[in-house]
Amino acid sequence: MWRAAFVVACLIHLYGVYSPHQAGSDVDFPYSDKLAHLFLFGSVAYFGLRSGVPAHWLLPVIAANAVISEVVQYFWLPFRSGDPFDTVADLCGLALGAWLGFRAIRAQLRVPKKVPGTP
Repeated sequence: MWRAAFVVACLIHLYGVYSPHQAGSDVDFPYSDKLAHLFLFGSVAYFGLRSGVPAHWLLPVIAANAVISEVVQYFWLPFRSGDPFDTVADLCGLALGAWLGFRAIRAQLRVPKKVPGTP
């Protein structure tokens, strides 16, 4: 289940970050774009950790993508703008998703597994 959620999160993330037109541009409340960046990067980090992707590989790749995606948007996607504050929101999302993912994994490890047939 976690692996499927990770794949879906990656697909939504890639569409949201690299589509030629800004996804969800009709949503109009303050900082909605930054909240979307926070959610996109956080969900990939969280579901990636929960699905067992090694953190030493996953987190640096997501961080690099935070910077690369804004450079790509600035130079090669004419209807998008590379915003340094989006990178900040991306990295905050990464940190939040990683923190929640590590907490969930730690909590799961602390719960003793119930052996079938025992009270």
